[in-house]
Amino acid sequence: MTTRAWSSGPSDGAPLILVHGFRGDHHGLDGIGHAVAGLLPEVRVIVPDLPGFGLTPAIPGRTHDLPLYGEWLRAFAAGVAPSGSGVLGHSFGSLVVAAGIAGGFTPGRTILVNPISAPALDGPNAVMTRLAELYYRTARVLPETGARRLLGNPAIVRLMSGVMAKTRDRALRAWIHDQHDRYFSSFADPTTLLQAFQASVSHTVVDVADAFTMPTLVIAGERDDLSTPTDQLGLVRRLPDGRLRVIPGAGHLVHYEAVADTAAWVATFLRDTQLAECTAAHHRPADAHAGTETGEVHP
Repeated sequence: MTTRAWSSGPSDGAPLILVHGFRGDHHGLDGIGHAVAGLLPEVRVIVPDLPGFGLTPAIPGRTHDLPLYGEWLRAFAAGVAPSGSGVLGHSFGSLVVAAGIAGGFTPGRTILVNPISAPALDGPNAVMTRLAELYYRTARVLPETGARRLLGNPAIVRLMSGVMAKTRDRALRAWIHDQHDRYFSSFADPTTLLQAFQASVSHTVVDVADAFTMPTLVIAGERDDLSTPTDQLGLVRRLPDGRLRVIPGAGHLVHYEAVADTAAWVATFLRDTQLAECTAAHHRPADAHAGTETGEVHP
């Protein structure tokens, strides 16, 4: 399989793989990636597009469920960081990381940002989750052109963005909306999107928490509606070596609303737990080129 990825930092730096969330692509973690690379010059940050999103194609003949995404992450990490890496997952990306770890991926350090720690099909979000699933199912049965019009409808995308954004800063809200307008519809096809959505609402990180044997940092938003700080505390208590940081005022979009705070917590955690010393100094040369260049990785 071919994965498109971008990196910041030295090609021989300690690798840190960042895994984006549902309907996003690498742009969503670009801010955190560059900020962490600036704070930790010894670290190489690698941000891939998930299969079926951004510039990474869907995997032919496969259902894009969590086992598939976990398999992909293990192969990708082995390709770009054969001597070991750290990993960060945001939202759906936290489930991809969890699936990878449950299947044998052994990152030296793990960071979960706004992880999915509460079941979406139960509790206060159940009705909205069912409506969202109906939306994606409807798109799947429409002709391709109609499906893309529905899924990329500006009013619907803005509604989703408005619900998730919690900041009261008008300029920041406008920028978040612009990011979603630009990158929230860069998916391969409606079927892959529906499969990924179903994967995102059918599991939680808590399901496989015992597999996280490495030091793990959980970064939560105080106003996150999808997984509250109480939910995240429950997750951390299940992790063998977990710690929790809550960012005041932020919601499920910590990667947009609190880039500096998030990057600072990540950098502190990686320094305290010595990521650079738990991964070897030599890695395969940069398949994902430094800065903003596009690279192709063939795990």
